[in-house]
Amino acid sequence: MFKSHRDFWNFISRRRFLQMLAGAGAAGSLIGPGMLKSWALAAERAVPAFQEISASASGISWVHVNGRSPMAHLPETVGAGCAFVDYDNDGWMDIYLVNSGRCDFYEPKQPLRNALYRNNRDGTFTDVTSKSGVAGTAYGMGVAVGDYDGDGFPDLYVTQYPRSILYHNNGDGTFTDVTSKAGVAAPGWATSSVWFDYDNDGRLDLFVCRFVDYSKDKLKFCGDLLTGERHYCIPSIYDPMPCWLFHNNGDGTFSDVSKQSGIAQSLAKAWGVVAADINNDGLIDLYVTNDTVPNFLFANRGKGKFEEIGLLAGVGVNAFGKPRSGMGADAADYDQDGWIDLFEANVDHEMYSLYHNDKNEAFSDASAPAGIGAATRLMSGWGLKFFDYDNDGNVDLLLCNGHPDDTVDKRIEGVTFLEPMLLFRNTGKGFENVSQLSGPIFSKRLSGRGLALGDFDNDGSVDVLVTQNNGTPVLLRNNAGRQNHWLGVRLVGTKANIDAIGAEITYQAGDLKRHQVKIGGGSYLSSHDPRMVLGIEKRTKIDWLEVRWPQPGGKVERFTDVPIDRYVTIVEGQGKVK
Repeated sequence: MFKSHRDFWNFISRRRFLQMLAGAGAAGSLIGPGMLKSWALAAERAVPAFQEISASASGISWVHVNGRSPMAHLPETVGAGCAFVDYDNDGWMDIYLVNSGRCDFYEPKQPLRNALYRNNRDGTFTDVTSKSGVAGTAYGMGVAVGDYDGDGFPDLYVTQYPRSILYHNNGDGTFTDVTSKAGVAAPGWATSSVWFDYDNDGRLDLFVCRFVDYSKDKLKFCGDLLTGERHYCIPSIYDPMPCWLFHNNGDGTFSDVSKQSGIAQSLAKAWGVVAADINNDGLIDLYVTNDTVPNFLFANRGKGKFEEIGLLAGVGVNAFGKPRSGMGADAADYDQDGWIDLFEANVDHEMYSLYHNDKNEAFSDASAPAGIGAATRLMSGWGLKFFDYDNDGNVDLLLCNGHPDDTVDKRIEGVTFLEPMLLFRNTGKGFENVSQLSGPIFSKRLSGRGLALGDFDNDGSVDVLVTQNNGTPVLLRNNAGRQNHWLGVRLVGTKANIDAIGAEITYQAGDLKRHQVKIGGGSYLSSHDPRMVLGIEKRTKIDWLEVRWPQPGGKVERFTDVPIDRYVTIVEGQGKVK
């Protein structure tokens, strides 16, 4: 009946499309033209938008182990992070995965380690952890990638409990633990972290989220007093702690400027952080999501000082003045009005928050009209990212979810420990939930935590890596982006920080004009492919492209002879596209 696999999948897709139309009609629902277009796109594809790559196919056999114990230690349920990183500078994204490990409350029966997988350029990966020396030293949480010394090789900052670690990339496939020399151990329970240049001196500084004051000796009881059975505690019963800000001294060392910068004045229970200029003043600000205490929006006031304006800006608490359980965070100008918007994932019954930037350092929660609020009401979100998954020029939104408490199914009706991922497509006029149209992975329930973006096969269609708490990572190949044209850009700062955090690209392709800002961090415990992919849909030419470099250079460079459907490198001040 079918001459090829493509004919079979086309038949299945079109059949599902007709079934959805019939079902929607029977339910009496209103079908808008945007949803019809999304369904039509799904029906045209012979393969799902996102396709899970099995461990046997990828070669990634690593598994996260949380060390779940009857004592229900809080760190057990929140890891772990991941990263796409081209550690050997061969132009192909490698993968780093963070595991738990030995600490005061956990002694693994078998030694545990983080994992670095080298990209073999054929869709498979090879474990090079032992040779590279990045196995971790404690109970791991997340990872931030940044070239802090500007030598051209990306370094790794791995957050851990009770002490984090900085791995310097030696450029020969190995790393060296330089934590003590650098002065960035951040003792305590560190979670997400981000590299960014807060003082515009051209060097990457480091912000590290800290969660509560925690140790084995400070464990509190939460659970059934009659049976003695423990549950994971809500963090409200633990004391908040200040986050860290480390200034890059330019000689391989950092200075702890948490107090003098104003960062340490705000006590945190921080999970997520993203670095972006929210007020267009040329200084990079910090949005920090907290659990059971108000979120922080650290406005960078220059001269090394930050002002916390979360409550005044409308992102600190919900509409009723109550703090949320903020976890993942991201930033992007999703509506292309020239101002950076924010996103926050929360726990069940709180809904996730899409904060539209209303200018003048004020935000409004647009999650309800966008349809995101209702879709996430019973979910708990962690890793997330704004990105143009289908290369049509509009910034979409991907979320991974999973409740932190593995006993929640027994206690709260309608809430589950394992939850599916969500994908919201930006139509240019709003967001549509296209999860069920985008592949079987969106029907699979996960204990999702970290989420990193990276084009591991260099086809311009940005892929996804998701970690599961106490489970296997999920590697997703993006098939949707290949339907449209694109340009991938690697920016290299010379006067500006080498990773070009804070740079803005504006481009025109016929009637399509878009801009993207290179933010720092985003998601949860994870780090991303540093290259920016610019989608132009079916258009076959980019007329021009401009790069506005961050300070201390700050100049704008314009390029007209720009290719498509390939990756290029633009080095600040060289005036050409490589």
